[in-house]
Amino acid sequence: LTQHYPQSGWVEHDAGEIWTKTLECAQDVIPKAGGAACIAGIGITNQRETVVACDTATGVPLTRASVWQDRRTEPFCAQLREAGHEATVQARTGLLLDPYFSGTKMRWMLDTVPEVQAAADAGTLAFGTVESWLAYKLTGGPNEGSAHITDASNASRTLLMGLEDAQFSEELCKLFGVPMEALPRVTDMSGALAQTDAALFGRAIPITGLVGDQQAATIGQACLAPGQTKATYGTGAFVLT
Repeated sequence: LTQHYPQSGWVEHDAGEIWTKTLECAQDVIPKAGGAACIAGIGITNQRETVVACDTATGVPLTRASVWQDRRTEPFCAQLREAGHEATVQARTGLLLDPYFSGTKMRWMLDTVPEVQAAADAGTLAFGTVESWLAYKLTGGPNEGSAHITDASNASRTLLMGLEDAQFSEELCKLFGVPMEALPRVTDMSGALAQTDAALFGRAIPITGLVGDQQAATIGQACLAPGQTKATYGTGAFVLT
């Protein structure tokens, strides 16, 4: 993917490019697997905290995606810390107030990108991380019946969902100023989550997995029983059990 660095500390991706390259890759590989009839299911993994904003009326991104590395929301995080919110947020979510996570990126888009606020006012704004964006487009978005979904491994990295929550938290969304109605529905990581638009690949293919990168690595490294643990060393070091 093209990396965009508009200024120091800012990192962006083009969500349209993510979709186009994903679709081209799928259309290239499916015939090599014997055709869509031979595909039992689609799994999507992603770097978790990157935020996409799109208009559900058009299915088009409203601004570039703000990548997990982006640091532009540090002033907002500092403001929340100074107001004494960090301890409560950490107790609810397990996360510190940091630009890394998705919620502050969503607030920044609402505050600074007029098209994002206009879509929110019109009730057509959809916020999500990359798996939400790809699931939405794969299921035919903006067509009626498309799926705007996320899984718990991605939703838990937004600052908008508590550790005990099954869906996004109204209280946390209010704190960060993010409209709940713009967020995807939280699902399990696996199961019959959605189906692709039949027009894309010649038949509908089930989407059966959505999972963030570190959780995907845990599955890929065959940690499938309670207590099994993996460590990944990459950009950072991560231990998951």
